[in-house]
Amino acid sequence: MATPIRATLAGVHLGDGGDVAVMGAINVSPGSFYPGSVVTAAEELLRTAERMVAEGAAIIDVGAMSTAPYLAGRVSAAEEADRLGWAVGLLAGKLGVVPVSADTSRVEPARAALEAGAGIINDVHGLMADAGLASLVARYGAGLIVMASESGAAGSGPPVETVTQILRASLHLAAQAGIPSEQIVVDPGIGFFRHRGVAWHEWDSAVLAGLARVRELGRPVGVGVSRKSFIGALAGEADPARRLPGSLAATAAAVLGGADLIRAHDVAETVQAVRVARDIRRARDGV
Repeated sequence: MATPIRATLAGVHLGDGGDVAVMGAINVSPGSFYPGSVVTAAEELLRTAERMVAEGAAIIDVGAMSTAPYLAGRVSAAEEADRLGWAVGLLAGKLGVVPVSADTSRVEPARAALEAGAGIINDVHGLMADAGLASLVARYGAGLIVMASESGAAGSGPPVETVTQILRASLHLAAQAGIPSEQIVVDPGIGFFRHRGVAWHEWDSAVLAGLARVRELGRPVGVGVSRKSFIGALAGEADPARRLPGSLAATAAAVLGGADLIRAHDVAETVQAVRVARDIRRARDGV
């Protein structure tokens, strides 16, 4: 009998035997690729997070610097830390049992977020951008999402093989730092591979089609497809504000493929799509 694939991120149980969770994405950086996700005023930030929780978000993920690989949104670590510490401090403890996740790859912002009450670090560079991040996460006992990105990729292998190789390396770094595997979710990095000798939308489609093989790493899989550029390329829609239908289609495909966590800007709509796809998956698998 196969070993169940399960993880717990700051009290949120993911994987075999559980529901597919939705993580609401909020940005306090004005450089986000999707302006509709940007919130910079305190009252609006709290209202937005509370609305997402009411709509069914199991985690609130806060970013303080654009991570889109095609945008020049990098700011200093100090500025990111100030933004992230402020935002997490405003939200932590005010959303009932729903934890706050910090979307960062650097030690200084991560420390500010953890000290402010974040329970999860969501690292789009899979512990490869800042050598001290893994030990920091371990020290705080935080949950961890490691994502595969082009910055950690070598060679020109097929999409699924490439992301699993990168994620395996990230899991090794986490293990070396003493982060329990039961507190880790992997993310194949939709939208973060754009220079691989294949059109990025073809790459992302191939990864979504092969999520079951990503799950063979033994960790629950988190996926972020919300309003991303591969949807724009496939649907012929340049404006991220008009990509919700494609986002929901990609979400359903991800859930049917085995995703356990979906990061989204539009929580209510995504929760509905997830529930339908989840029950179809259960019927298919006889669960």
